[in-house]
Amino acid sequence: MATPDFIRTLRASAGNQLLWLPGVTAVVFDDDGRLLLGRRTDTRKWAVIGGIPDPGEQPAVCAVREVYEETAVRCVVERVVLVQALDPVTYGNGDVCQYMDVTFRCRAVGGEARVNDDESLDVGWFEVDALPELNEFALFRIKQALSDQPTWFDTTSTG
Repeated sequence: MATPDFIRTLRASAGNQLLWLPGVTAVVFDDDGRLLLGRRTDTRKWAVIGGIPDPGEQPAVCAVREVYEETAVRCVVERVVLVQALDPVTYGNGDVCQYMDVTFRCRAVGGEARVNDDESLDVGWFEVDALPELNEFALFRIKQALSDQPTWFDTTSTG
């Protein structure tokens, strides 16, 4: 994901120290039950769509924006799937971030899936039983989006 300008401004004074940041993930299904994925330019791997809200931007609005910016697909948010503090991440340049991820189940309502920015190498719809290789982060969110059951976490754990 491209680094938003407001984070570059924070980094100018904070250096590499830990930044606590909001993040959103959109698990998008079409009317046929297929899942929308993008293959990222940074990892070259398939992933669910996500991003960082701009200051003051509502998380659900951000999810819809990110899906359109990355895939040209229009979607609506159906429900919150998961809210989870993730483990800290250290990037190659030494920057450390920790994200509070809000994952949404979304439904596509228009547009044709295509690469729509420089963050994606490829974009496509996949049958849930024929997904490309995905990391645990994505697989867990997809599983939760397909379930109507709430997720409970050990409240003594940090994620």
